[in-house]
Amino acid sequence: MTDVNSVQAPVLAAPVREHFLRSVLKNPLGLLALVLLAIVILAAIFAPLIAPNDPTAVKIFKVNAPPGDGYLLGGDGSGRDIFSRLIFGARNTLIGAIIAVIVSCAIGVTTGLFAGYYGRRLDLVASWIFDALMALPAIIVLLALYQSLGSSMHLSMVVFGVLLSPGFFRLTRNLVQGVRNELYIDAARVSGLSDLRIIARHILLVVRAPVIIQISIVSGVAIVIQAGLEFLGLGDPSVPTWGGMLQDAFANMYLAPLSLMWPGVAIGVTVASFVLLANAIRDRLQSGGTTLSRAPRPDGPSVAADRARPPTDADIVLDVRDLVIGYPDGGAWREVVSGVSLEVRRGEVLGLVGESGSGKTQTAFAILGLLSTGGRILRGSIFFGGKDLAGLPEPELRALRGRRIAYVPQEPMSNLDPSFRIGFQLVEPMMTVLGISRAEAKRRALDLLARVGLPNPQRTFRSYPHEISGGMAQRVLIAGAISCNPDLLIADEPTTALDVTVQAEVLELLRGLKDEFNMSMILVTHNFGVVADSCDRVAVMKDGKVVETNDVRDLFASPRHDYTRMLLGSVLEDGTTRVYREPAMEGVPA
Repeated sequence: MTDVNSVQAPVLAAPVREHFLRSVLKNPLGLLALVLLAIVILAAIFAPLIAPNDPTAVKIFKVNAPPGDGYLLGGDGSGRDIFSRLIFGARNTLIGAIIAVIVSCAIGVTTGLFAGYYGRRLDLVASWIFDALMALPAIIVLLALYQSLGSSMHLSMVVFGVLLSPGFFRLTRNLVQGVRNELYIDAARVSGLSDLRIIARHILLVVRAPVIIQISIVSGVAIVIQAGLEFLGLGDPSVPTWGGMLQDAFANMYLAPLSLMWPGVAIGVTVASFVLLANAIRDRLQSGGTTLSRAPRPDGPSVAADRARPPTDADIVLDVRDLVIGYPDGGAWREVVSGVSLEVRRGEVLGLVGESGSGKTQTAFAILGLLSTGGRILRGSIFFGGKDLAGLPEPELRALRGRRIAYVPQEPMSNLDPSFRIGFQLVEPMMTVLGISRAEAKRRALDLLARVGLPNPQRTFRSYPHEISGGMAQRVLIAGAISCNPDLLIADEPTTALDVTVQAEVLELLRGLKDEFNMSMILVTHNFGVVADSCDRVAVMKDGKVVETNDVRDLFASPRHDYTRMLLGSVLEDGTTRVYREPAMEGVPA
C-alpha cells in the first residue's frame, strides 16, 4: 500500500475558514457597500471639520444659487449651503435611524428570546401584542401622534422603532423555537446553568447572524421612513436632514432642479449600501465562511499509473485505490481517510468495520460523491463501471446515484421527509431515474413494499413517516434503494437504530435481496455480530486507514492485526450468568 502520509497535500490549495469581516470584504458588493457606508459615517462624524459653511447660515443673495462661488453644490431655497447641510444632514439622519434600530432590536429580540424559549402563555401574549403592532400602519400612526410628539424627529423614531419591533420578534422567536429542544440545550440545563445564562450564552449565538441581517435591512427602512416624514413637514426645519432638504428642493424644483438630486442620491446610496451589505452577510453565512478550492492531485508515478488503468477483472464492481480524503484545518488539509484500498466483487458483501471516527462513513460518502462541505478527495481513485468516480463531474455522479449505486442510511426516520407520504417519496425517484410513468412507478413501489416484508403495502404507501415504526421506515428506505436495481448497495449502519429482533429481520432481508438482484454490498458497521452473519469479506479501519482485509472466517479464526484482535477481544462472550442475590440482613446469615 502506498505510504500516503509521506506525501502532503499542498497547503495553499486547502480551503480555510476566514475571518467574518475579511470574507465579507472579498465580496465585491459587500466591499462597495462598506466603503460607501464608511464614507457616509465618517462624513457624519467629522461634519464640523468637513462642512465649509454653517448649515443654518442664510445668505439672501445665494437663494437657489447654482454650484460655485463658495457653495460647492449651490444654495437651497433659503440661501443655505447645500453641501454643508448634506454633511450635517447625514449625522442627523443616521442618528434617527440608529434610534429606531436600537429600540426595535431591544424590544423585538429580547421579547423573542424569552417567548421562544419559555413558550406557553408568554409566547401567546407576546404574539398577540406584536401581531397588533404589526397591523398598525406606521406612517398614519406617526402622523396621528405628531401633535403630541411635536417636531422632535428623535421621539418619532422611538415610536417607529416600537412599530418595527414585530419583525425582530417574529424572526427571533422562530429561530429560538427551532433550537430550544436541541440536545446541547438540554445538556446545558442538566449541567445546572440558569435559563438566563442558557439564553445569553447558547441561544443568542444562534440568532445573532439573522438579526444582524435584519438590522442592516431595517436601517435602510428607517432612513426612508424618516426622510418621508420630514418630506411631509413633520421635522424641525432648523435641523438639517436629508428629508428636510428633499422637501425644500421639491418646493423649488422648477427654479433649481439640480438641488433635488443631492439629497435623493444621498438617501438612495445609503439605503442601497445597507441592502447590499445585508446580502453580502447572507452570502457569507450561507457559504459557512470557508473558501473552497479543489486541491491538485500529486502526479506521482504510482498514483498516476493506477488512476490511468481501471481494473481488468470484469467481476470487480468497485475498486478503491489509495483513497485520501481531507477537510480544511486552519491553512492546511487534515486527512480523515489515508490511503484506503478496497475491492468489491459482484455478489459480494464487504464489511467495513471500525470504531466511531475511523473513517468508515467518510469512505462510503466519497464513493457516493456526497462528502460534507469542505471535504475533498485529495488523492487516489474510485473505479466503478470503468469510470473513476473521484474525478467525475457532478452531473455524471448524479446519473449513477440511485440507478447503479444505492444507499441505505443509518437513521431511517431522519431520512424520510415528514411533509410527504411514503408513496410519493418512492414514486418520484423512480419516475425521474427510470423515466417510467406514475402508474408504473406506483405498481413497482407497492411490489417493493411487499417484497421487503411490510404486511400492508397499500396502507404504508398512503402513510406519512410519523405513522410508521422505525423498522418499517428502514424497510421503506431499503425498498427505495433497490427500486432501480443497483449494482452496488452501500448500507451505513442499517440496524443501529433498531431493536434486536428487527435488526435480525432487516439483515435477513438484505441477504435475500442481495441474492435476488445479484448486487454487491458494502456494509458499514461496528458490530462484529452483523459482520459474521452477513459479510463475505471484512476490511478493518483504524484512524482513517485499512489495517486488515480478510475473509470473514479467517478474520474471526486468526486475525492478523493487533487492532483487529483488540476489537474482537472487546466483544462480550458467553459466560456464566450472574445470579441476583438479596442483600443479607443484620443478624441473619446470607
